[in-house]
Amino acid sequence: MGTLICTLEMNKTTGITITITNDDDKITQIVTADGTTLTLKVQRKRQGQGQEDTSTITQRADSVAIKCKTFTLDAETITCTSTKASTYASKDTLDVTSDKDMTLGSQQKLGLSSAGDMSLASQAKLGASSGADMTLASQTNLSASAGAKVTVSAAAVQISADGQLSAESSGVATLKGSITNVQGNLVNVQGNLVNLG
Repeated sequence: MGTLICTLEMNKTTGITITITNDDDKITQIVTADGTTLTLKVQRKRQGQGQEDTSTITQRADSVAIKCKTFTLDAETITCTSTKASTYASKDTLDVTSDKDMTLGSQQKLGLSSAGDMSLASQAKLGASSGADMTLASQTNLSASAGAKVTVSAAAVQISADGQLSAESSGVATLKGSITNVQGNLVNVQGNLVNLG
């Protein structure tokens, strides 16, 4: 790095401006304080491209704004708290990971939605708090599958279809109850061996 050019301008109307110019690296650092806003700006011109990279920190009495190409925060502990509505958005891929337990909760409703596929892969357990209902719904198809066994249990289990209802097994199929009712306008029982009794 060669010689730096440093200037200090003081004005009763526009405040103070400190400028540091590094001609060898094509970098300019500017600090301005105008009585209401403190601004830190770093600019770097790209040689032969006619473009520049700029990062800016703007601080006012009620706000701090950071604008840059790459933002990195590295700390042992990070705590973020807001008292009003907050938004975090990415226009590209967003990854949130944890090396240990992770909790996502809400004191009100919690919505998860996806315009494409959504997958949940884990030793997962879905449950509702005491006294609350849980609903799984799809406007098209809803599938549940497991490599070993699927169990559905409740005080009462009801399966209904507006059209055809099919239950099929490649192995033994058992329908059992203390009282078992089979009803229909037409009941058709078929099999190589049918045992009723």
